[in-house]
Amino acid sequence: MKVAVGQFAVGKDWQANAQTCVGLMAQAASAGADMLVLPEALLARDDNDPDLSVKSAQAAKGEFLTMLLAEANKNALTTILTLHVRTTEGRAANTLFAVRGGEVIASYQKIHLYDAFSMQESRLVDAGAQIPPLIEVAGMQVGLLTCYDLRFPEMALSLALAGAEVLVLPAAWLRGAHKELHWATLLIARALDTTCYVVASGECGNRNIGQSKVVDPLGVTIAGAAEAPALFYAELESQRVADVRAMLPVLKNRRFMNPVLG
Repeated sequence: MKVAVGQFAVGKDWQANAQTCVGLMAQAASAGADMLVLPEALLARDDNDPDLSVKSAQAAKGEFLTMLLAEANKNALTTILTLHVRTTEGRAANTLFAVRGGEVIASYQKIHLYDAFSMQESRLVDAGAQIPPLIEVAGMQVGLLTCYDLRFPEMALSLALAGAEVLVLPAAWLRGAHKELHWATLLIARALDTTCYVVASGECGNRNIGQSKVVDPLGVTIAGAAEAPALFYAELESQRVADVRAMLPVLKNRRFMNPVLG
């Protein structure tokens, strides 16, 4: 599988952000990518208004997603991203969408809300209750995560035990003391926990670190970006997953019950 990772700084204007996504989709498809992973919460962002993304929430198939579905209808590229979707008055769900062929092929409402480091995502965002389904891309099984989910190994493990070979993670990882170290360490840890590839895309605005990465099943970073907007590629191979699992059979060697997420 050829995977593309796009990171950019989300702005205040949702139309401009949607056009950025459409442009990245077109570039990735032209380069022969099978999957594109974009950052978290792409509708709108304002350093002076941390609630703007929720205030800008749209319907599940609102104008933003409709623009992306129109682009997705042009090729076989699978694109992964998250948007805030309206739930009740003044509230939203942080929802991951996988789109391909002009359709939403899977969605996932973020389970672990970022109530940490003096932030409280749950103040305006409703948590999901179901782990996402696996999707198949270019013959590989892909599990879906969103940002803060990265800190919960049982979720990644649940996806790996269900058959995932690749974990994808749209994110908007906030800057802060030790946060870049946490990001890099946790991406490697989840790859080693699960012997999966981890493909993570980070928003790179003033408040967030960017630093998108692709980590292989043995914890080796095989591609990445710094703090600026970028689009980069990596090749993922089922055989690499199989080879790592043969030498490091942590999924088979486990002695605890399977994790259960309600």
